[in-house]
This record gives sequence, structure tokens and C-alpha cells, in this order.
Amino acid sequence: MAEGEDMQAFTSIMDALVRISTSMKNMEKELLCPVCQEMYKQPLVLPCTHNVCQACAREVLGQQGYVGHGGDPSSEPTSPASTPSTRSPRLSRRTLPKPDRLDRLLKSGFGTYPGRKRGALHPQVIMFPCPACQGDVELGERGLAGLFRNLTLERVVERYRQSVSVGGAILCQLCKPPPLEATKGCTECRATFCNECFKLFHPWGTQKAQHEPTLPTLSFRPKGLMCPDHKEEVTHYCKTCQRLVCQLCRVRRTHSGHKITPVLSAYQALKDKLTKSLTYILGNQDTVQTQICELEETVRHTEVSGQQAKEEVSQLVRGLGAVLEERRASLLQAIEECQQERLARLSAQIQEHRSLLDGSGLVGYAQEVLKETDQPCFVQAAKQLHNRIARATEALQMFRPAASSSFRHCQLDVGREMKLLTELNFLRVPEAPVIDTQRTFAYDQIFLCWRLPPHSPPAWHYTIEFRRTDVPAQPGPTRWQRREEVRGTSALLENPDTGSVYVLRVRGCNKAGYGEYSEDVHLHTPPAPVLHFFLDGRWGTSRERLAISKDQRAVRSVPGLPLLLAAERLLTGCHLSVDVVLGDVAVTQGRSYWACAVDPASYLVKVGVGLESKLQESFQGAPDVISPRYDPDSGHDSGAEDATVEASPPFAFLTIGMGKILLGAGASSNAGLTGRDGPAASCTVPLPPRLGICLDYERGRVSFLDAVSFRGLLECPLDCSGPVCPAFCFIGGGAVQLQEPVGTKPERKVTIGGFAKLD
Repeated sequence: MAEGEDMQAFTSIMDALVRISTSMKNMEKELLCPVCQEMYKQPLVLPCTHNVCQACAREVLGQQGYVGHGGDPSSEPTSPASTPSTRSPRLSRRTLPKPDRLDRLLKSGFGTYPGRKRGALHPQVIMFPCPACQGDVELGERGLAGLFRNLTLERVVERYRQSVSVGGAILCQLCKPPPLEATKGCTECRATFCNECFKLFHPWGTQKAQHEPTLPTLSFRPKGLMCPDHKEEVTHYCKTCQRLVCQLCRVRRTHSGHKITPVLSAYQALKDKLTKSLTYILGNQDTVQTQICELEETVRHTEVSGQQAKEEVSQLVRGLGAVLEERRASLLQAIEECQQERLARLSAQIQEHRSLLDGSGLVGYAQEVLKETDQPCFVQAAKQLHNRIARATEALQMFRPAASSSFRHCQLDVGREMKLLTELNFLRVPEAPVIDTQRTFAYDQIFLCWRLPPHSPPAWHYTIEFRRTDVPAQPGPTRWQRREEVRGTSALLENPDTGSVYVLRVRGCNKAGYGEYSEDVHLHTPPAPVLHFFLDGRWGTSRERLAISKDQRAVRSVPGLPLLLAAERLLTGCHLSVDVVLGDVAVTQGRSYWACAVDPASYLVKVGVGLESKLQESFQGAPDVISPRYDPDSGHDSGAEDATVEASPPFAFLTIGMGKILLGAGASSNAGLTGRDGPAASCTVPLPPRLGICLDYERGRVSFLDAVSFRGLLECPLDCSGPVCPAFCFIGGGAVQLQEPVGTKPERKVTIGGFAKLD
């Protein structure tokens, strides 16, 4: 029983030692210099927060051609231990720059040379190639002399060496080979000594005899962290520069206006953050292990998928080769058939010509026929023979080979195919779409339009994601509503919530997978349900001056002769007419919104609403007025009479003229326009591309908005004791276009609601 317990305890101890050894071995990776791959010796902290040995840093700068910027020479050992025989072996392996490179560097401003002025207008900027982050970091004018030593890292390295007994005993740096074990160290001399060497290099009666011996060590550090610029102890931390500073640095102009805190505060804050982060990591070891398993599984899937991809590519290339081989055989067969046909024709022609030779073939037969003396028999036989001789004579006189020997018609043009094969590459996913902000807008529905970049691979379909941004955030991932497999480059999102802000994004998909999302676009929906109506030109208008479009969504006013004569100042008392057109729908409850665009070149246009009965009473056979500043309503106007009327006016209009909106005294503050001493008496604002009108029937209020940004322009009361309808007034030339409902566009419709997925 006791032996079992002893064995169990021994096993536990061995497991603990193995874990400690593994932990130490893993930590050793953090203590290796990225240049020499040895443990840090006098590490320096680069501006990129990575560390490098001081000797390695000097070596790198030397290889880069920087001269005289290797740091403070006093940082190197000044004792006899710094002789060439005991200096670091890395210094002896240092590769010095070539003389021609040094000459070029000196002429270009690097290093020091005779005639160079100190404190020049363009000081040298030393760039150090960090081996850890593979980037160039700026060291400033002083080079390595302006960097801090990482004393904490030195202490960690020393504790690690002592814990794992790396390197065994510390040897004397001054003994002749073989060196003895060191028994003392000297901080002033920055070297380790045996008893005899310590007495030899610290003789009695000299200043070195006052040096206080310490325990032998491989790293000699100053007692505190010193400022590399002023050799003062650092006492503060500059949060702006993220750098430790001394008292002198604090009062210098370099840190003027910076946020500087005592080093104790920075120490405590950073230690708390580091402790909190480390506690979180140690408290989530199960999560770390789960993620490691997931990554290992991903590695396995990557290996399998990579092998499958290789096999697919090989199979496709073999298929291309088979198609090419089949086509090659077909083309060679066609050439062979053409060749045989030509050879047959040429062979027949050769036989015909051989028959014309003396004593052979046709010529011999003709000679024998000519010997015939029987005239009837000769005529019978010579008739056919003469035809053959005539054809042979003609062929002889007009000789031409029966077939061409050239096969130029069988040449292949493979330029296009070679280009395609050269450009043969893996299919890429579509690039991030670009949303067309000029055509994308929200009205009764949301119309979203996008396009792919010019050189993007094609997309088979798209995925649209959208969400509201004005709802309280819920814990967990951001919830997006998603629509899959949207064809085309535009879509309609139906039934959006009024008075909300939607954020939308799009990404494409093809056989290679999903591409990146487009940039988010934010759209404001109207503050109330959209009112659909047409323009009604049946009463109160002059058909000679008002032209309503066929779809009854646009109207244009053509100035008459009286206005033209008034503009030329030919008449002193001309009369101008007010032309009015109303909407064919009246509002009797709830909230409604509609938008329109006014031509910036319009002379004077009034856009608004009013009681239907009052509008019919006031403008049925409307009288002429004397001035173009005549107010057609006797109620509220943004640029007319006093707004302090007790009873709500029956009309509410916004006055637009020559690309400007005229706002009265009560509207200046609503539009965000105030003078030095308060709201201005009246002002003008630029005409936006679209104007929005929001009517709240129950509250008896009407608001005029910029329909693009939904910025308020004017809000005023309105008498809603009866049906209220939209109205548009014209004095002189002008044009108004009602915004077309998005639902009338023949685009793909996507209904909002349901199918919410986690991002």
C-alpha cells in the first residue's frame, strides 16, 4: 500500500516537472532575439515595441550603412573584458559596408564627414528594419542612443537562465584559457572575475579598489531606467507619445501640451490592465483549448480540401488535354484526306502527260490509226481519237497542275486560345459592390441600387443585409435581416418602418464563394406613411398657363404676356395671375408625407397644404394681383405676414423662388439659422433636390423638410377642421415634379420582416 502511494506521488512529481519543463521551453521562444536567435543580451525597445539585442541592432545598422549611430559607446563594457579576445562573437562576425557604399551614404547625408554642419535644417532620419514586424521604424536623429533598455526583459532572461541552468556556471571573463569559475562581479567594470583576477584588476590604493563586488552575473544593468536623452531617472509617462520621460523632458517643448502622468499611475494602470487580461485568458483555458481543437480540425480540412482542389485542377487540365488531343486527331485526319485527294489528281495528270510521249500511250495509238487506208473505217475510228488528242493538246498548251502543293488553308490561328490558356486562373469571388447613392433612396419603400467594380469577376446572385440602427442594442452579435439570391443589381425593400434609419450592405456570390460586403449605406425613412395622389387640374387653374403631364405627376407654368411685359418695365400697372393646382386626394386623419422636386429656375412657387373648402373658395376664378409678391393665402406663409395669429390659418405654404427658400422670422430657428443677437427677421436657404411635407392632422401641424437629409426647414400650425389637400401655387414660370412611388418601379421586391439571422 505504501509502495503504491509512493509510486503515485513520484508519478505526480514527474508530471509536474514535465509541465514545468514544457512551460519553460515554450517561454524560451519569447526570450530569443529575432536577429541572432539567442537569448537577449542588453535588449533595446524599438518604437514598434519589439526588442532586439544592442549588439544585434548595431550590426543591423552597420549592414544598412549607417555610421556613427550605434548608440552610446559607454553602454559597451569598459573593463578589460571588452578586449577583442573576450568580446561577443557576434561583433567579430559583423559585416562592414563596402567602401563605395559608405562614400555614397556620406555624400547623401548619412553619418558625419568634414564640412557637415550640426543641427542642419534637414536632420538625418535613421530607419531601422525591425526583424519581428518586417517594417521600417524610425529611430530619430540619435539612433540607438535614443532607445530604452528593456531591464524587465533582462531580469526575466536572468531568472530563466537560473531556473533551467542554461550555460552552467558563470566563468571569469579575464582568465586565460581555460577560464576559472567566476566568484565575483563588478557593476562598474561590467565584468565577472575569479578571486585572483578581481584582485589583479582592482589593485589596492587605486580608484578601482573602491568598486563594490557583487554576485557573478551575465547581465549588468543600471539600478534604474535612465532617460537616454538627459541621463536622468525617468519619473513620468507621456500618454501622447507613449514614452517614458524625465523631469527635463517634461518641461521641454517636445512634450508641450501632451498628457503626462506620473510613472506610478502609468505603472498601476498598465499592471491592472495586464492582470485583468491575463486573468481572463487563464479563466478561459477551456475556450482556448476548444479553439485550438477547432483550428486543428480546420488544418485537417484544409489539407483535405487542398488535395481535392489539386485533383480537380489536374482532372480539368487532363480534360483540356483530351479535348486538344481529340481536336488534333480530327485536324490531322482532315489534312490527310486533303493530301490524298490532291495526290490522286496529280497522279492522274502525270499519267495523262506520260501518254503523250513518243511511242507510248495515246500518241502510239494515233500513229497506228494514221496508217489505216480504208477511209470509212478511218473516219469511224479517228473521230473519237481526234477529240482525245484535242483535249491533250489543249492541256499541253495551257499546262497547270491539277492540285496545289500548298496547305496554307490548313494553318491554325491559336492566338486567342493561347491568350485564354495563358490567362487561365482560379475563379475569384466578386469584389465588394459599390452602392449607387444617387439612385438609392427611401420613400414609400426602399430602393437599393448597386454595381460591381470594373474588373470584378461576375456574380451569380447577391445577398442583401439590412437592419435598423435606431433600436436599442441587444447583447450578443449584431442581428441582420438577410435576403439571399437576389438577381440583378437593384432591389426593393417593402414595408419599412417610418421615421427610422436603416443601414444596408450587399455582397456578391459565384462558384468561388461569397465576396466582401459593400460599404454600409444609411437611409432615413419618411417620418409618416407616404400619401399617393395625382394632380387635379379641373378647376381654379388657367389651362393656357399650366401644363400637367399625362401621368398627372408633374406640372409646368408658362409665363404669360403680362409677366413678360412687367419684366421689361413697359407697363406701370400690370396685373399678374396666381395659378393653382391641387392634389386629387384630401386628408381627414392620421399623419401623411409626400415629396416633390421644384425646378430651381422657377420664378415663384408655393408648396404646401390647405383646407379644401378654403382653397376652392379662394382660387375658384382667382383674381389678378398687382405684385408677384402677392400672397395667395390669407393664412400662414413662410415669407409673409406675422406668425403670431391666434387662430390656426387655413393654408400653410413654403415660398420658393430662383433656387432659394424664403423663411420667415418664426422659421429661422427651426432651420437652425440664427443671427448673433438671436433669430433673424427673415432668411433664405438653398433649395434642396427634393422637398418633403409632413402633415399631422390630429395635431394640426405641418412640417417642411429636406427630403434628402430629412432636416427640418419649417413647422407651422394649420386649421384641420375639414379635409386638407396638397396645393401648389405658381406666379410666373415654374415647374414641380411629384416624387414617384418606389413601388411603381419594375424591380425585384423583397419584403422586410422575418428570416432574421445572426451576423
